[in-house]
Amino acid sequence: MPLNAAQWQKSLTADHLQPVYLLAGEELLVLEAADALRAQARKLGYAEREVLDVGNHFDWDDLARSAAGMSLFATRRLLDLRLPTGRPGTEGAKAINEFCANPPPDVTLLITATEWSNKHEGAWTRNLDAAGTMVVFNAPRPNEWAAWIGARLASRGLSATPDAAALLAERVEGNLLAAAQEIDKLVVLHGQGKIDAAEMESLVADSARYDAFKLTDAAFAGEGGRALRILHGLHAEGDELIALMGWLVNQLQLALRLANARDFAAQARAERLWPAREQLFRKALRRAPRDHWLQCLARAARIDRMAKGREQGDPWLEAERLIAAIAEPRAAQALA
Repeated sequence: MPLNAAQWQKSLTADHLQPVYLLAGEELLVLEAADALRAQARKLGYAEREVLDVGNHFDWDDLARSAAGMSLFATRRLLDLRLPTGRPGTEGAKAINEFCANPPPDVTLLITATEWSNKHEGAWTRNLDAAGTMVVFNAPRPNEWAAWIGARLASRGLSATPDAAALLAERVEGNLLAAAQEIDKLVVLHGQGKIDAAEMESLVADSARYDAFKLTDAAFAGEGGRALRILHGLHAEGDELIALMGWLVNQLQLALRLANARDFAAQARAERLWPAREQLFRKALRRAPRDHWLQCLARAARIDRMAKGREQGDPWLEAERLIAAIAEPRAAQALA
């Protein structure tokens, strides 16, 4: 019988892993659950991990070969099988059934599927559930949204009054990704602590606040004109530059981590970037080398000090130059 979300959380406290796991359903929840399982595996001594991405030309014999392979360091191993469609096909179902029938010692198979419905289930899922653990993650029901938002806020060091949580639930209108993004923004805008309904209203209902995040997306997308128009609008409406710079520094640090990564795709997964944002940063990094982003980050830190009165200069003018350089690296002389 598949576990529910509460049972799943409890299972992560066990002092051992099951031979096989299937985490399926809503992409955000699946990716976060997989991250939690990988973290628990590391604690339990799973020092080796092999990623198997199931694409159009995937060879399912690779699963058997990986399962039968010897560890280089005589340690436990985690096989991380990404099955986005949730449909292994005839060959895949056979390979998974064979693993479940005779799982190798000191090897755990993690299967993640980000497309799922009852139609995906079959003999292979029943065999997997019997041999290990299957969890299907669904978005919260309408009457569960406020509680889910409260729990997620708590996981980020925030809390909210019931009215504030209900207001945010109404604002995101059942969109799981939007809810997660808004909560991450609240961490930047509010910091840790408790948020009441009035504060929540001011943070999530003010369109100028949202423009701050549209600004960074436009800049990294190379849309310099649009980004500068948004910046001018923020300035004209009296928005505070300090909050904007906090988010901009956060995004530049992310860009630099991606620029430094040997494997961009792996780092993007580690950063939990959704496909659209992964492409946004991939294209931005193609426009300029690592040193450019390092220089932008240093400039952003200086603008932040200006905005806080710790350094002389016009922070809005410098922010304008910085946004131009992010959007169009050929304008990097603006950083001089």
